[in-house]
Amino acid sequence: MKLVVGLGNPGRKYVGTRHNVGFAVLEELSRRHATASPRKGYEGEVVEANLGGQRALLLAPHTYMNRSGQSVRQAVDFYKLEPADVLVVCDDMSLPLGKLRMRTKGSDGGQKGLSDIIRHLGTDAFARLRIGIDRPPDNWEGADYVLAKFTKQEQTEMAIAVQKAADAVAVWAGEGAEACMNRFNPKS
Repeated sequence: MKLVVGLGNPGRKYVGTRHNVGFAVLEELSRRHATASPRKGYEGEVVEANLGGQRALLLAPHTYMNRSGQSVRQAVDFYKLEPADVLVVCDDMSLPLGKLRMRTKGSDGGQKGLSDIIRHLGTDAFARLRIGIDRPPDNWEGADYVLAKFTKQEQTEMAIAVQKAADAVAVWAGEGAEACMNRFNPKS
């Protein structure tokens, strides 16, 4: 069993915001690979899926971004998963718009949802797929920026990034983290 966690905030007002790209990737994965209807569980919404021949649970925590860890912990405990079986998909202000970066461990990089998951799991040794949302303009606060919706032009780029991210998650589940990093991380 693999656990794919998409980070975001629940509720209509957050749909289409920069902070909710993790939820957008889960929606695409669900559209492509779901084997059951969405249901409530682990303080979020879960969908069972088959990713690259692997049984997977897609989890969208409804605890709000900064408290995502408690939802993830519940699913990890229930399925008795190892950190290596967990992939978190989230936004990243340090990456250019639409760029993907896969890592198997590391710091939270200032992403509060990742920080809470690291705290609840007691380790940073789980995979994360970051999707670039770019830096906020000089006159914007970071919190306002991540909760704002994408512009029309950005929406086009992000639609492509969400498709690529869903492809990357399927590769991670079916072929492993190394294959995913080789195929989807930006070349220097």
